[in-house]
Amino acid sequence: MHLLTPEAWAAHYRQFAAVDCPNQPTYVAICHAVAADPELLALHAPIPPEQARANLFLAAVHERLLAGVAHPLAAYFPSLGGPRAPDAELPARLRDFVLGPERERIEAHLRQRATQTNEAGRSAMLRLALDALGADHRRLALFEIGASAGLNLGVDEDQIDYGAFQRGPGTRLQLRCDWLDGTPPPASAWQLVARAGMDLAPVDVHDPAARRWLEACVWADDVERLQRLRQALAWAQARGPRIQAHADGLQALDDWRATLPAEVQPVLLTSWVLGYFQPDARQRFHAEALRRVREQGLTWICAEAPAHHPMPAPSAPPSPDGQAPMLMSLHTPAASRALLWSHPHGNWARAA
Repeated sequence: MHLLTPEAWAAHYRQFAAVDCPNQPTYVAICHAVAADPELLALHAPIPPEQARANLFLAAVHERLLAGVAHPLAAYFPSLGGPRAPDAELPARLRDFVLGPERERIEAHLRQRATQTNEAGRSAMLRLALDALGADHRRLALFEIGASAGLNLGVDEDQIDYGAFQRGPGTRLQLRCDWLDGTPPPASAWQLVARAGMDLAPVDVHDPAARRWLEACVWADDVERLQRLRQALAWAQARGPRIQAHADGLQALDDWRATLPAEVQPVLLTSWVLGYFQPDARQRFHAEALRRVREQGLTWICAEAPAHHPMPAPSAPPSPDGQAPMLMSLHTPAASRALLWSHPHGNWARAA
């Protein structure tokens, strides 16, 4: 059981509104409404420690509305075509929805669900990391731990417009990521010859309810991001890799690496997953992953919040939109280095 007090949860929601989603007016308003409502805060008591974050509650509410539950709260959700801006009536409508007939289902989500923000827009940063590797390794194999539905594993099929330059063929997604530095990073001609991933609870892309939960984890104000997710899910249904359920991501990686040809460079990807580890487990993961880098020639692309990297993070540059940035670091047998700063969903990027 999670031990956060209602007061601590209230502070968490206020911080989440200010730091994590400042440009999402619906969720900012909901966060402040929850922070001010003791009965809504009391619903959070059974949330497991590894899921103790505001976006689980936000996803639980969003999922019920995406499932077609009719309620006036839907008018505030752009993802559902809602035209209404947050106003003084929103807290009462939120309270009526959450504590009314949907309470049991929302409480079940809070006890049992995990947020899975499988953001295909992060392919924009992943593409640049693979370009950096491709100068020395032309044949790459990509394995993602915490892969969810495996949407980032289609990075080689995306076309990304960085403003002054473009990368990729565009057979899957057309993405936009503003490159904020003057000089484009070097391109390289790499090929992704194998792709796979694991997750504690992989998303079955052929299950409508599973797809809906993934959609619910997208912030309700970000309609463009939701459309991108649905396009990427269509790719996963048609030809995406199978994501295996496994309790030990590094063991699953070892088993997969044993099947690769000797000339193929294995690449581990973690993307916004290490924040769900408890601190001791995260330190153990860091140590074991870096041991594989040093001793077995693995390459690790780590795209996480700065505090969750296995190396001291440089100071973050000013964010162009107030969003707390994500850091991408690159770990090879030769060196570990910070590579990129970016928006967590791939809206912009700059060299670290």
